[in-house]
Amino acid sequence: MPAEGGDALTQELRYGAGVLRQYGGRLLLVFIGLLLPLWGFAELADEIHEQEAIVFDEPILHFAHDLARDGFDRFFVLISRIGYLWGVVPFDIALVLVLTLLRRYREATFAAIALGGSALLNIAAKAVFARERPSLWDSIAPEHNFSFPSGHAMGSMTLAWVLVLLAWRTRWRWPMVALMLPFVVLVGLSRVYLGVHYPSDILAGWAAASVWTVAVYLLVYWGGLRPWR
Repeated sequence: MPAEGGDALTQELRYGAGVLRQYGGRLLLVFIGLLLPLWGFAELADEIHEQEAIVFDEPILHFAHDLARDGFDRFFVLISRIGYLWGVVPFDIALVLVLTLLRRYREATFAAIALGGSALLNIAAKAVFARERPSLWDSIAPEHNFSFPSGHAMGSMTLAWVLVLLAWRTRWRWPMVALMLPFVVLVGLSRVYLGVHYPSDILAGWAAASVWTVAVYLLVYWGGLRPWR
């Protein structure tokens, strides 16, 4: 009996190891890209829904404003513009068109649904939560719609996830991570520096974009499907 029990345990361990070898990457992606961001967004959304102040929002805004100077003003205004209308939006459109022209239809479909859906999701979320923008000082680049979650944060993070996921099975995955990580962070910082978003708006935008994009990826590339195959 002990020998039989040991054999059963060995078989179970082998089966578990096989599952991890085959699906470990996807399980890690689900945890990092879906579960953790979903939990984070839910916590922030609950605070906003209850109209409670988030403890770190105003201190970080005041700290960012204390750093204000002409050089930073010009830099963060430029980053903010590149992070949406001047950069992210036209790049999104070009990416989908190029993938379509290359007849990479599944990749184009993933990019189009992830990028377009993220923008629509942001519009809907802003309308639902209707959070007013910060008014601690007069911004040099004011905005007039609702604040939560940040559209710049969602747009830049969605694009980053799309590019990284498409590049992950290629030699370009780490260069893409190294390029997109500071870009996403700078876009988020620019919105806080300009005083048009609370830090919690940025975190919620990153979380929502992660959940949406990873979910779309897992649906488009169901089973054993991978980009570029």
